[in-house]
Amino acid sequence: MSKSPYDNESELTARLHDPATRRRAFEDVITRYGEQLYWQIRRMVHSHEDADDILQNTFLKAWTSLEQFRGDAKLTTWLHKIAINESLTHLDQLKRRAATSLDKDDEANFVTRLIEADTHIDGDELALKLRKAVATLPQKQQLVFNMRYYDEMPYEQISNILGTSVGALKASYHLAQKKIQQYFADD
Repeated sequence: MSKSPYDNESELTARLHDPATRRRAFEDVITRYGEQLYWQIRRMVHSHEDADDILQNTFLKAWTSLEQFRGDAKLTTWLHKIAINESLTHLDQLKRRAATSLDKDDEANFVTRLIEADTHIDGDELALKLRKAVATLPQKQQLVFNMRYYDEMPYEQISNILGTSVGALKASYHLAQKKIQQYFADD
């Protein structure tokens, strides 16, 4: 049985804090969490190239911040927070650039065009429609939906990452589901 990325991080965290084992432990972090973080980032930014760049930035920031990681939070929580912050920074920069060069109608369709132009994801029409529906959600609902639906992350883990109560996350996920259902019904 394979280990879940949410299990037994204490040994890996201890290795990260030991200067003698830090480099190899960080390689293990990249191997263990790279794909999971990539897809979290990818679902936020919709571009393979941007997701790759943000993932590299995430690991670079994690590496340079290892001294500050005390292990109070789980390693996955810390990594997800970094990935989300890097993704949000990237999205804010994109929106600022788009806002200066696009009118309101173009700005509203910007993410939809990114999704449709993505040649790195194979998917049927239904999967594409779901990606578009999720893209219409407010940013926080997108995050909660992606982590819960795609990553099957427990609410407690999402709560630690986003700093939001489990009850609020459940409400946010429920609202996201309803909006996605409405998106499909309206189409």
